[in-house]
Amino acid sequence: MSLKCGIVGLPNVGKSTLFNALTSAKALAANYPFATKDPNLGIITVPDERLDKLAELVNPQKVIPTTVEILDIAGLIKGASKGEGLGNQFLSNIREVDAIVHVVRCFEDDNVVHVDGSVDPVRDKEIIDTELILKDIDTLEKRLEKAKKAAKGGDKAELKKVEFIQRILAHLEDAKPARSIEEQDEVEGLFKDLYLLTAKPIIYVCNVDEGSATSGNDFTARLKELVKDENAEVILISAGIEADIAELDTKEERMEFVEEMGLKEPGVNRVIRSCYAILNLITYFTAGEKEVRAWTVLMGSTAPQAAGVIHTDFEKGFIRAEVIPYEDYVSYGSESACKDAGKLNIEGKEYIVQDGDVMHFRFNV
Repeated sequence: MSLKCGIVGLPNVGKSTLFNALTSAKALAANYPFATKDPNLGIITVPDERLDKLAELVNPQKVIPTTVEILDIAGLIKGASKGEGLGNQFLSNIREVDAIVHVVRCFEDDNVVHVDGSVDPVRDKEIIDTELILKDIDTLEKRLEKAKKAAKGGDKAELKKVEFIQRILAHLEDAKPARSIEEQDEVEGLFKDLYLLTAKPIIYVCNVDEGSATSGNDFTARLKELVKDENAEVILISAGIEADIAELDTKEERMEFVEEMGLKEPGVNRVIRSCYAILNLITYFTAGEKEVRAWTVLMGSTAPQAAGVIHTDFEKGFIRAEVIPYEDYVSYGSESACKDAGKLNIEGKEYIVQDGDVMHFRFNV
């Protein structure tokens, strides 16, 4: 399934450098505003030690990880919602993504120009928030006008829609993002159909200097305090370090460099996993001699829905799923050993896929 995260932020905060580290796509990263005018799209693999372990046990011909798309969106500035700095174009790019990675500058460097002349992560975050909220208000005012016309006949569903939109507008006008609204499902499907920018789940990435990559600094402390009630993850990354890691050829070289910097793993791994998590995605595996592969499904997916990710015919003709929990597969060492131990479960159409399931589907077309 194709799901997409968008990297946003002010100009010159390190978005394109982070994008390059995530994807090794070498997008233009320059020290001036709007170096990136057109969005760059990359495909990033989701790091998963379980896939490596299964491959070690099965020894397949191919190993295929699961992926998430990442979009590097040009820097927003104050007034973007009114078209400043090609703002309308950039905001429409944000509308395309499923989740937002908001990069905030949390380092001092006289050689890197800040679009507003000084480093202030709180101000920078609020500028982006304001522009997204203003765009959502504009969107809702247009939708409200249409809804009021449709409700003139007294239709109860349309009247409820008007009331719901008005409630969201009041929330936004109080400078609060749509994602923090309670009872989002009160009008079935409407909230999702509004395609609001501030309804999208978000991760904050603090781009810090090398010395602050593990414990942060005063800038990151201020940002964490600001977002503590948003239920959003805050990740510390030195985009410069990540760029250096991405230049290394082998996994061994990268891990050696990471350890030298006092880190447990590349910061981009945490960003990727967080993107995966906030989109409510889980992984199941297929394991055979030809390939060991990770597949992406939404949390709560049934076995037929999971089968459909491989091929629509698998879902249409679904008969049953043979399921081995990952921990059992690793503990017993092979599919046949799991069968002998009674650890292979036969599941039907109602089965809810669990993260880490190793699955084989029986189907008829």
